[in-house]
Amino acid sequence: MSHYLIDNFLNYLKVERGLSLNTIQAYKMDLKQLGKSVNSDFFEVDSSIIGRHIASLREKGYLSSTLNRKLSVIRMFYLFLFSEGKINSNPLQAISSPRRKRKIPCYLSLKEVEGILQTPLTNTFYGLRNRAILEVLYGSGIRISELIGLERGDINLKTGWLKVFGKGSRERMIPIGKQAQLWVRRYLRERKEGKDTSLFCNRYGKKLSRQYCWKMIKKYAKIAGIKKIISPHTLRHSFATHLLSHDADLRSVQELLGHVNITTTQIYTHITQERLKKVYKKYHPRA
Repeated sequence: MSHYLIDNFLNYLKVERGLSLNTIQAYKMDLKQLGKSVNSDFFEVDSSIIGRHIASLREKGYLSSTLNRKLSVIRMFYLFLFSEGKINSNPLQAISSPRRKRKIPCYLSLKEVEGILQTPLTNTFYGLRNRAILEVLYGSGIRISELIGLERGDINLKTGWLKVFGKGSRERMIPIGKQAQLWVRRYLRERKEGKDTSLFCNRYGKKLSRQYCWKMIKKYAKIAGIKKIISPHTLRHSFATHLLSHDADLRSVQELLGHVNITTTQIYTHITQERLKKVYKKYHPRA
């Protein structure tokens, strides 16, 4: 019965909410973890059992951000069961989310970005391709998953626009700069035509993996002498940070990043606050 309930819920998320397969798989693992904790009897769960489950995960060292996600999945699951008439009351009503520490994302300076961008050896085809990948990532701020999902028809090098399908299959149009256009154009001139329609392909002519892109970025960061701990989102964070530090407004950056909620973009407000502080100190007579 527990597997049946989970499958119904995941099918609802796929069909009605349009969530990605990766997200659905992660949610499935969260619910299986809950199932083990409550011996798969979801109907007998109350707020105290959920509370003990979250407490046990906290003791195992899970971060507040991860606990919030897991609790959010459980909330959605029981709200679904309640709305479908499978349960008479929602056991999550009395449980509050763990307090989440908002971390300032790691980003690179302009000099560090230039260092990474100039590292690939562009006298080889794969070095040329990797330079184009890095230029597009930094020039558009898209996610790794969005980059590897790009089709050749999604980029218009004449107009300088990129069509991206983000989370929940939401489509957005993003402008890309002349440098990104230049390197993609050079890469496409050298690329052999194949059956795969992906914009960036591996040596077998297939779509690149996220793991490959992650390792590639990490390798070039090491070669460039960057000591910071790099994550798959580092170039995306750098894109947003550099826009805001050059007076872009938060709402525009939200649109470019594809954030549904402005509060997600507000993790970058430290940039605008630091700039305001510098302006104040420079110009205010009492600073």
